[in-house]
Amino acid sequence: MKKIFLLAFLFSLSTVAQVKDSVNLSNPNATIYTHIYYLQQDSYEPEKSAKTIYGLSEKEAIATAIKIKRVLDGKGLQIDFNKIPNNPDYNDTIGYSKFYKYVLFPERMPLISVEKHGDKWYYSVETVEKIDMLYEEVFPWYIDQIQEIIPGYGHKKVLGVEIWQLVALIVLLLLTILVYYIARRIAYFILQKILYRFTKNYALPSINQALKKLAHPISLLVALALIDKIFPSLQFSLEVNKWFLLTLNIAATVFWIYVFLKLAKVFIILYEVFTEKTDSKLDDQLVPILGNFLTGLIVVIGVLRIITFFGVNPTAVIAGASIGGLAIAFASQDTVKNLIGTVMIFTDKPFHIGDWIQAGEVVGTVEEVGFRSTRVRAADTSIYQIPNSKLSEMVINNSGLRLYRRYNTQLGIRYDTPPELIEAFVKGIREIITAHPDTKSDNFLVEFNGFGDSALLIMMNMYLKDLAWASEQRSRHQIHMAIVKMAKELGVDFAFPSTTVMIEQFPEKKGIDLKYSTDSARIDAVLKQQVSNFKAELGDESEA
Repeated sequence: MKKIFLLAFLFSLSTVAQVKDSVNLSNPNATIYTHIYYLQQDSYEPEKSAKTIYGLSEKEAIATAIKIKRVLDGKGLQIDFNKIPNNPDYNDTIGYSKFYKYVLFPERMPLISVEKHGDKWYYSVETVEKIDMLYEEVFPWYIDQIQEIIPGYGHKKVLGVEIWQLVALIVLLLLTILVYYIARRIAYFILQKILYRFTKNYALPSINQALKKLAHPISLLVALALIDKIFPSLQFSLEVNKWFLLTLNIAATVFWIYVFLKLAKVFIILYEVFTEKTDSKLDDQLVPILGNFLTGLIVVIGVLRIITFFGVNPTAVIAGASIGGLAIAFASQDTVKNLIGTVMIFTDKPFHIGDWIQAGEVVGTVEEVGFRSTRVRAADTSIYQIPNSKLSEMVINNSGLRLYRRYNTQLGIRYDTPPELIEAFVKGIREIITAHPDTKSDNFLVEFNGFGDSALLIMMNMYLKDLAWASEQRSRHQIHMAIVKMAKELGVDFAFPSTTVMIEQFPEKKGIDLKYSTDSARIDAVLKQQVSNFKAELGDESEA
């Protein structure tokens, strides 16, 4: 009998030893598996799960192990054991160069991790110290009190969900709707105050409209934050929490993208208002380029944030994108050169939108500066697309940056024009130039300066104040028309290439008698009348 009892005792000791030995803490995967496995309903042995907690008594370790699992379940964080390393000497050298450490969910729950002590892996000291705080965040103090006052029928299940959970879910939905409407009004009020502080102006319809649209996603984010805070307290299953909170986080990220897109739009509107006050038209062209850049940047960052919810490491994605981007850059060097050329154009500002430039063989008006090329419209309305990489290296003659536009021409009148009419004609041109509002009246020159092959040459050199090409042509037209009308009234004829045959010596033939009128009173009256008419025409055009 004693032998049988001794054998039974030895067998029980060996069984206990086997139970203790069955707890595997040799690597991160084994430790986390041990913790989760022995807290499942069909394999519930919290004493074994507590072995993953280092430095606490068994009772405290059991409580800590249970809290860690409840926090993970409440946040919908399902562990994928295929991604957890089996290496006993695993070391995350990127973030933890001094310790053997593994973080389960670096993005969504960075405070829960395992680390190596001796030759075994346990939940880290940081996790043990912070678990009470994490638990209170997921399951606030009032949850236990609510559980105590729930009657028995409240725990009955309908479609696999307890009645109290359904009631709490409805209350949460109603509370969320109320918070949404209150938050929208508050958000719009705060945004208006911020706008006024920076602009000192409420009367900006486009910005006010953008602020109203911006207040909508902000209030939705507040409502989603409320749901994210309270929903884990309803103690749904891990599977429900996983998919619900995943959807919630994706929705929140989408709303954040929308918020930043609207903020970017408000910024662009404010920048557009600022550029309208500047003389540079190149700033106006920067508005759509900057808007497209900010939109692309916000969307890319938002997408990177969303893929982290599916377990994808954004660092690896960015690294892969960088390598791919480098390869693309080598394959498309011209595109990169053009982009750098664009930056140089916006930095140096060699011309503005609307300037009349000459770049190599291209002469015309700058219409648009894009990421890759600059569009120039020539005088014949044809379009030239000049790559910005080449344009940034060209010698550019920018007529738009002149202080004045110089106009120099020669007027040819007939050789038989009397000296009195020549003087009157020159005087009349001077008065016409002085009368025009767009000419620099203190700096011009009109002189009879030469004898051409077929005409007496009168030089007309003047400067126009308006630098726009179209305005210059309009001013020239007005001055030319006034000169032509004055010449007609004075009786001055413009010359053209011709050959004169002298026929006075032929019998009964007489030369052409042009009968010029050189009466000084008449000349003065004509000049006065023509200048007066010119001023009246300019006044009528300005009123129109």
